[in-house]
Amino acid sequence: MAAVSGADFEKALKIGRPPNVVRLFPNSKALIVSGKVIDRGLIAKGNSMTMAANGRNQSVIRGALQAAQRANSPIIIEIAKSEGGADAYCPVNYWNMARQVDAICNELGITIPVAIHADHYGLKKEEDVEAAKVEVPTMFEAGITSIAIDASHMPDDKNLLANLALTPFIPKWAGLETEIGEIKGNLGLSTAEEALFLIQGLNAHDIFADWIALNNGTTHGIEASGQGIQVDLTAEIHEKLSKYHISGAQHGTSGNSSERLREIASKTNTTKANVATALQMISWGLKVNDYGNAILDEQGNFVKKEGEGVTEDMWKQITSYAEKQGWKGGNYKKLNLPFENRLLGQPREIRDRMAKRVEDFIYNMLVDVFSAQDTAPLAIEAILKAGSYDLGPKSERIHDPGEWTVEKIMERAASIDSDKGPEGDFDD
Repeated sequence: MAAVSGADFEKALKIGRPPNVVRLFPNSKALIVSGKVIDRGLIAKGNSMTMAANGRNQSVIRGALQAAQRANSPIIIEIAKSEGGADAYCPVNYWNMARQVDAICNELGITIPVAIHADHYGLKKEEDVEAAKVEVPTMFEAGITSIAIDASHMPDDKNLLANLALTPFIPKWAGLETEIGEIKGNLGLSTAEEALFLIQGLNAHDIFADWIALNNGTTHGIEASGQGIQVDLTAEIHEKLSKYHISGAQHGTSGNSSERLREIASKTNTTKANVATALQMISWGLKVNDYGNAILDEQGNFVKKEGEGVTEDMWKQITSYAEKQGWKGGNYKKLNLPFENRLLGQPREIRDRMAKRVEDFIYNMLVDVFSAQDTAPLAIEAILKAGSYDLGPKSERIHDPGEWTVEKIMERAASIDSDKGPEGDFDD
């Protein structure tokens, strides 16, 4: 597919940026859009998904944007609540991510559509909802264009009710993701019954999520079990949801083989694939396999590739700091916050090679695994067709709100046969 014409890009830039983005960046040439736009572009091609890159540091953001431009694919830059919320362990957060993306897009001349996604906005108990009603609007004021409401830690009825309570505080034009089932590997796997309950309840109240995330067998962080994503389960649930036209959001993509990810793209309705841990490791210069899982030495330590990523001296500082903190494996994610300024203080050629390493990895994923190449023009076409930044819902109300009152939601939930898996701290 040919690249988007200059005239179409300028028109999309004029009409496709949401009001919060226009207010923040009135003179920008960055095409920051609703998550809906990204989803529609991938749907238009079919059997393809793009990356939702967790921008834990600036090198990851730069590399991701460069890769998407090179692949002519839209992309999502995101951060989760644990990574970039009020108690963040990353320097990139809900309130500065859009500013970083906008600045880098303008610096590098990025012309593909980019969504700014607040991933895993976690609500772990009913009391969290009231605080979220205050906090969520501030995130959109700071440039967020898409959000994942994750109340999956609560029982099915409380999950649905939390989504219903919080959705009025989310702009209708914004991308919306909802979730069932905590990410617990092969424990507490999601079911079609649970998914239908959530989506039907939302539908009855005129809420039409763009994506649903499942516990379909994967894990966050470093995938060690080999179990990974259960493609057949995912396809089965997506088929049961087909009349609601909701796409899949695949969490915990890092550590799953390229072949399994190709299956997710080709056999399910997934359009969004989250990648976090792999990108952090790659930016630092660690050895990884073809799907981003860090390679360990005989002592179980990460292996740094000489001449790639951070300087050798910086890597010594990183590992020494981690050792003093008692951090190993997945807990290396906590190094992002204390080390970002040190990483940005390295020479430009070092910073560039960090971003380039991320770029090459993501480019390969977008083109050779996710089948996302040349979907940017399709996303822009969606804006031009709608004539607006607001693409509207993909579905319409099917269910009677009178059958989905609070009382009836609680009654329905009590009859669901589900296994949520063990209790525990399953990090987002």
